[in-house]
Amino acid sequence: MAEEKTAVMAEINVTPMVDVMLVLLIIFMVVTPLIAAGFTLQLPEGVHLKSRPDDPNRVTLGIDRAGTYYLNREPIAKADAQMILTTEFANRPEDKVLYLRADRELPYSDVMAAMVMARAAGARVVAAVSETPAPGSRPLSNQIR
Repeated sequence: MAEEKTAVMAEINVTPMVDVMLVLLIIFMVVTPLIAAGFTLQLPEGVHLKSRPDDPNRVTLGIDRAGTYYLNREPIAKADAQMILTTEFANRPEDKVLYLRADRELPYSDVMAAMVMARAAGARVVAAVSETPAPGSRPLSNQIR
């Protein structure tokens, strides 16, 4: 019997796999900064605000930087906020306006969650309270993350 030699290649050709991986790497390198960057925006300035003195009869919900809730400057549990606001608005059938004071550094999603919760508690209007910028101050800018 004659020995037959076959031309079997014993090595794996990884060149196509490397090509695909390099293309995917380039795509991820281009797309990742775009996803992480978000976009910048100019926050509205409060130059045309109407000055209103603090009224102790207003329902004011405050949220500090740590996410602690305050109702009329008294700390309340975040879990109890909706129930407390529902009771507060039940006692005021004519005035269902909530004044919301949120820290500037608070994530927007936390502010929106408080607004949705206030509407569920019976607030017809949720008024965001802001401050008048100091004369000569630069406009505020923020980056959404």
